Amino acid sequence: MKDMEKKFDLDERLIEFASIIIDISEALPRTIAGTHISGQIVRSETAPALHYGEAQEAESRNDFIHKMKIALKELRETFNCLRIIRCKNWFDETKLTACINENNQLISIFVKSIETAKKNLEINSQTKKEKK
Repeated sequence: MKDMEKKFDLDERLIEFASIIIDISEALPRTIAGTHISGQIVRSETAPALHYGEAQEAESRNDFIHKMKIALKELRETFNCLRIIRCKNWFDETKLTACINENNQLISIFVKSIETAKKNLEINSQTKKEKK
């Protein structure tokens, strides 16, 4: 997890984080609840890396914002899955705390990126209005 904190390449961080979440998922108990949370967290945490990749090829700033918002929703879902795993004591607390910390950092990055993109969209709209 310490390597993740040093990385600034968001794409790589998302891929590494998804890989760690897959490891957590595979360690969960094979009960009805464990299997459900296992499948849910794999879906919710692999999605941000995929949506971020799509956002990089967005057709417009609005499309970029939309894709980033979807990734953000998935990161928030992952956060709640991690909290459930913590409550159930299904995974090593130290490793889980590091994952929750990384998840929160990724959420913060996405929130800031969306805010910046929205601000730039407003600036562009304002500039176009002024030119008319």
